[in-house]
Amino acid sequence: MARKSSPEPDFDRELADLPPELRRREWKARVEAVLFAAPKPVTREILARGVGRDCALELLLDDLKEDLRGRPIELVKAGESFALHTRPAFGPTVRVAFDIPADAKQLTKLEAGVLMAVAMFQPVTRGEISEMFGREISRDLIAALREEGLIAAGPRSPKLGAPYAYVTTEKFLFEFGFESLRDLPDVEALKDAGLIGADGQPGARIREPEAEDDGDRLLLPEVSRDRVA
Repeated sequence: MARKSSPEPDFDRELADLPPELRRREWKARVEAVLFAAPKPVTREILARGVGRDCALELLLDDLKEDLRGRPIELVKAGESFALHTRPAFGPTVRVAFDIPADAKQLTKLEAGVLMAVAMFQPVTRGEISEMFGREISRDLIAALREEGLIAAGPRSPKLGAPYAYVTTEKFLFEFGFESLRDLPDVEALKDAGLIGADGQPGARIREPEAEDDGDRLLLPEVSRDRVA
């Protein structure tokens, strides 16, 4: 199979002719340009395509994050990907500029509870979530969370029928400001908040809704954590 040709055959990654400080500055500018132009979070592998083999990419990203301190945008990391996001304080300005309703992205309490259950107990099946809540969790609710990109199908369960188990996604981490699943709230803190019962199952505060279409809704973070919203 023929190797795919480079879109920029004369592109100089190494910049060997530049003094070290200027080379590093140019590499950092390239990384920022890629992050700005990216329609979705990008991995280290993609960022590394624009810099030389000797580039310390992690240090470069740390420097870029520091450069953006006090700016209206910030460098965020979730899982193995990076993105430039509008800081939450500027959410109202962005929504006004692009005529985005304040409640454009929201979750019902039940959806938020199911999302929390997936995050804390993943991989977990719809049936297992239903048992936790003491009520049927519909396929439509799971599909809505999948449509938002917050959960995805994971491994099949060894239970009868081999149902899919669900896991959270990198978008979930970005939306809620977590770098990794290790940043999820401590189980004891969730118990104190009434979100998890003493037995480790979802608590009374999650069992509140009596119908999936009840009017009580929870907003996602202050600003949609996409680059332009």
